[in-house]
Amino acid sequence: MRITVFGATGGTGRPLVEQALSAGHEVVAFARDPGDVDETHDELAVVVGDAYTGGNVAEAVAGADAVISVLGQTSDGPDRLLTVAGGHVLDAMAAQGVDRYVTLVGAGVRTPSDTVSLGGKVMGTALKLLAGEVLEDAKAHVEEVRDSDVRWTVIRAPRLTDGIHTGEYRHGDLSLGVRDSISRADVADFALYCVEESAYVHELPLVAD
Repeated sequence: MRITVFGATGGTGRPLVEQALSAGHEVVAFARDPGDVDETHDELAVVVGDAYTGGNVAEAVAGADAVISVLGQTSDGPDRLLTVAGGHVLDAMAAQGVDRYVTLVGAGVRTPSDTVSLGGKVMGTALKLLAGEVLEDAKAHVEEVRDSDVRWTVIRAPRLTDGIHTGEYRHGDLSLGVRDSISRADVADFALYCVEESAYVHELPLVAD
């Protein structure tokens, strides 16, 4: 399988690229600076570009069987990073005929069917106060994805850590609290699982340790 990874040089993207290559996939790592890609592998290609401006996004997507976006949001990053970059990726996928898309947002993005614990409500309130613009960007990105014609999965993760890759975590309809977390390496594992198994198509699973 040929997998294009956006956010390939970030905290979740690095283990995702490594795990995908270890699993025998071809990987296209999209990066603004090729020097930030640590991996070297016969099945790894690096495309230099900028997802926020759309530069070379179509080149990265061409020929892919699936696209995974683990772009990281920060309070001091570009405005509407996920929405703007996601729009470029989805447009490129439509133009190139690629229809499998997995993207990552925070667990603060809720759905009507979620079971929200008291701790989760506290967390949600804190997010609105401390990172409201980031949360609104994630919500807008999710709506953009849901309105698209691709076979999408939106992974929702709580606090990310630099813990080890365990491959052992919960996913699906979870009730999360303020203490829930998951390692970036395990989020990468779950994203790869969703692609390999065609799991959670048109769903927004939560994932946590």
